[in-house]
Amino acid sequence: MQLSQYRQARVEKLQKLQALGLDVWPRKAERTHGIVDILEAHGNATNEQLEAAPQVVSVMGRVMAIREMGKSIFAHIAENGEKLQVYFRVNDLAEPGWEVVKLLDMGDFISVTGPLMRTRTGELSVRARHIQFLTKAFLPLPEKWHGLQDKEVRYRRRYLDLLSNPEVLKTFQTRSRILAGVRRFMEGEGFLEVETPMMQPIPGGATARPFVTHHNALDIPLYLRIAPELYLKRLIVGGFDKVFEINRNFRNEGISLRHNPEFTMMESYAAGQDLRDVMVMIENLFEAIATLCGGVDRPWGEQGINYKAPFRRLALKDAIAQHGPVERALLEDPAQIRRLAREIHADDVDTKTPGLLLGDLFEHYAEEHLIQPTFVTDYPVELSPLTKNLPGNPDFVDRFELFIGGMELANAYSELNDPDVQLERFQVQLKEREAGDDEAMRMDQDFLDALEHGFPPTGGVGVGIDRMVMLMTNSSSIRDVILFPLMRPLAKEAEEPEA
Repeated sequence: MQLSQYRQARVEKLQKLQALGLDVWPRKAERTHGIVDILEAHGNATNEQLEAAPQVVSVMGRVMAIREMGKSIFAHIAENGEKLQVYFRVNDLAEPGWEVVKLLDMGDFISVTGPLMRTRTGELSVRARHIQFLTKAFLPLPEKWHGLQDKEVRYRRRYLDLLSNPEVLKTFQTRSRILAGVRRFMEGEGFLEVETPMMQPIPGGATARPFVTHHNALDIPLYLRIAPELYLKRLIVGGFDKVFEINRNFRNEGISLRHNPEFTMMESYAAGQDLRDVMVMIENLFEAIATLCGGVDRPWGEQGINYKAPFRRLALKDAIAQHGPVERALLEDPAQIRRLAREIHADDVDTKTPGLLLGDLFEHYAEEHLIQPTFVTDYPVELSPLTKNLPGNPDFVDRFELFIGGMELANAYSELNDPDVQLERFQVQLKEREAGDDEAMRMDQDFLDALEHGFPPTGGVGVGIDRMVMLMTNSSSIRDVILFPLMRPLAKEAEEPEA
């Protein structure tokens, strides 16, 4: 049957419901309990207990299954990912209740009122005494085609994905619990949640290509933020001690299993702290979130990950040597670094600095092997223009990235607070932009002015929430944990030929 035929058949049923004198689009549902509440309160009650202390409920849900047995009809209604059976019997319902039940389709919304009971099979059910029709679904649910399996369709029509795949709904319920857990943890650590601009006159805080928009009234370009970093640091200058923000960042980059141009970050700054303090906080955060999701031992693909603190610490050069066919001593020689980079066919080998090439070697040899939580430390200065140098080593900075499951989960610095050094770093970035690197940072004079007013030693970190949810829900793609991921537009239908 074509969709148009399905729709027409359901339209005709709606007309019959209207002919019964029903308000088929009521303003409000009759409801005293949610399905989850009923299952939690009475899921273990015996039929004898339900008969001894009758529990009359009004409950709303979407019809997910209908089964007719003579003068009885059994239906399952769903709400918030949970199902409850409804038992309709012809003699239990006042007119026109039975006629309404006979006109139901899967996907319709109804509310039913009646006592709780258990059927002969022992299933908790509502014995309906009254039915309120709420909404007609004109199109059939995906179950008509044995469920929604095509991933492209699932991402594009997430509402159908949630309806037909209960585990998907549970993933996003878990995501909400994780976000709430991160907030509770940060507040427990004494951080204050703040909000900073999404549209910025100068994109900063990361090396990435921004999205550009335009403000008509002011006639100026604006950029969707690539990071909240420079604004959060201004708040530390202004007197806040500990601040954090959970919100969207936008980077005009490619799409992959681990990248979406719009993504959620938690970023925090604490005055008086350094990288070691941030490490302790972050490993405790991940341990707390893993515990919230069921325990410190979590599944990941065919492996398991243990989130019990403390996590392993590993210098970037040591990571390259451990996971690649590279002698550690070679990584102290710029010529050998360039040779090794050429062997892995890194881009722009002849023009990049040895520090940038070390980053290429790390990504090639080590990153995918860091499954258990690992803090990678001691990064080249070229990769971290907003970070303090390591003591006595101007070529490397006090930075870590946390890797879990072969992907970066967090990025942290002992923050640079010398305005003269920061100016030099910005000037290097400007030269890189002039040389064609459109991801290099831009000069932010107001931020430099803020540093001139005094920026205390500060530990800062950004945590990828989407990837955290991927790990905690054992999801292999970032699209599986973002409700509405960005998708390539569908090809346009071929134009109709002229008559």
